[in-house]
This record gives sequence, C-alpha cells and structure tokens, in this order.
Amino acid sequence: MRGSSLRRPVMIQRLRQIAVTIKIKHLLCCCIVLAFVLFATRASNLMGWTSDDDATALRYSTPRKRYAILMNTWKRHDLLKQSISHYTTCMGVESIHIVWSEPDPPPDSLVAFLQRTVKENSRNDREIKLRFEMNKEDSLNNRFKEIKNLNTDAIFSVDDDVIFACSTLEFAFTVWQSASETMVGFVPRMHWIDQAQEEMGKYIYGGWWSVWWTGTYSMVLSKAAFFHSKYLGIYTHHMPASIRNYVSKNRNCEDIAMSFVVANVSGAPPVWVKGRIYEIGSGGISSLGGHSERRSKCVNTFVEEYGGMMPLVRSTVKAVDSRHLWFW
Repeated sequence: MRGSSLRRPVMIQRLRQIAVTIKIKHLLCCCIVLAFVLFATRASNLMGWTSDDDATALRYSTPRKRYAILMNTWKRHDLLKQSISHYTTCMGVESIHIVWSEPDPPPDSLVAFLQRTVKENSRNDREIKLRFEMNKEDSLNNRFKEIKNLNTDAIFSVDDDVIFACSTLEFAFTVWQSASETMVGFVPRMHWIDQAQEEMGKYIYGGWWSVWWTGTYSMVLSKAAFFHSKYLGIYTHHMPASIRNYVSKNRNCEDIAMSFVVANVSGAPPVWVKGRIYEIGSGGISSLGGHSERRSKCVNTFVEEYGGMMPLVRSTVKAVDSRHLWFW
C-alpha cells in the first residue's frame, strides 16, 4: 500500500509534465502557422502593385464601382507615358482624362503610344477609356473643368509625376467610398491663425513639416486625392469667379481653391490616407523661394471671397491599411 501511494505522486507529476509539453508544442505549432500566414499575406502584397483575385474583380464589376483618373500634365511626355503605363494596370480605373493645356495638340506618336498601352493593359472585359481634355487657354483652372458624360462618381486627381501602388490606390478608394462628400488624399496641409494678425482674422499656410509636427491638417492637395465628380461643376460654375481669376493670374493655389469648395459644401474635414508616394519628376513650384508666403496670401484672399468665413475644417484622423501592419 505504501509503495503504491508513493508511485501516485510520481505518475501525477509525469502526467503534468506530458500535458505541459503537449501545450508548448501546440502553442509552437500555432505560432508557426500564424507566422506562415502573415508571411504569405505580406509576400503577396509585395509581389506586385496589382491584385487579380476574384474578389477584386467583383468589387470593380460596374463603372459606378470604379473611378476616373484626372491627370494634369505640361510638356513632360516621358513622365506622362510612365504614369499612364502604370495606372492602366490598376483594376479600379474606368477612364483616364489627361488635362492638355499645351499650345500644340498631342503628338501622334504620343497618342499612339498611350492608346496601345491602354489596349495592352485592358483585361477581363475591362476596357479603359482614354481621353485628352483639350484647352485653348493655359490656366491651372483647366484641371478642374467640368467633364461631361462621366460614368463614375469618384475622381482621382493626380499629377503626371506622382505614382502610387495600385493596392494603395484601391485602399484610398475604399476610404473615399465611406466618405464620398469630402476629399481623400495622400498629401496633407494645414492652415493656422496668424498670431501677429489674429485680430484681423489672418491665416498662415502650413506645409508638410507643420503637419508632421502637430499631426493636424485641414487640406489634402489635389496632386493626389479622390473627390466626387460633382465638385468639378461646382468649381467651374459656382465658385466665385474672382477666385478662378486669381488662380489663373497667379498660376498657383488651384488645389487650395478646390479644398475650399469641398469643405464649404460638405462641412467636413478631408481624410489623410497613409501611402508611399513615388515621385518620378523634379520639384515643382513648391521648391521655389517664397512658396509658403504666396500660399498664405491665397488662403487669406479666398477667405475674403467667402465673406470672411473660413470653410476649412481641421482633423487629426489618418487612414491606415491594417493589412500592411504586422501589429496593431
């Protein structure tokens, strides 16, 4: 009896050790499987810029579920070719509209190249429409002229020297679909009250470093942003003509003017989306001296044209695609 009683604790201890070992092995197996799933998911995202699975095809099954690209260009035909070659591979693109304000029409060689590119990248019964929006006058207002017979509500406004991965563009489009009255974009900016002229209601334009330091913004620039197509008509026909004249004369701030239009109609802040930007061209007007001062003048001029009321709304929200994060 005594020997039997001594063996029981030993057996119980061994059973416990076996149970712990099984639990540890089970936990390790789960960790290995989870790591494999995470690696496979991340690898699939890194393999390319496009997604061809059935779910993505279904999501863009009708024109209303896709978007139009509105691309501004000026005498940079090589950059235009590169951008069009990329964006025609994105599943959500229904049409591409090139804002053409050069004095001469597009060269035949350029047109032929772009048409061939569109045809080669069209797939799954999805034919992308390519159209040049011709303008006789060289004005920055041309990029927001109303476009007739659009089949989509969503417009992605982008410059010819800026490229985003198709997966990034797809994510931003889904964000816009949940907030279609406002602007959704990748390049945030801010306005601040000018403390030296606070009593006069003056403002200062804040660039990227201002946003980076405070995490606050009130605009997303139209060089890379989604907005509803109705805002083209509002910009062209209902925005104060004095603002369009100011933009045309000073060759600046059409993006701020569009931010004013959207904020004034929606009463909502824009949405900043996290996304990697590939800039394939050289610096634009933002690299010139006195850029911030000129932009601040635009903001104050536009506020005056809106009757002294500031329509821009501040926000600290940033949309991030959780599929590309290892941990929350």
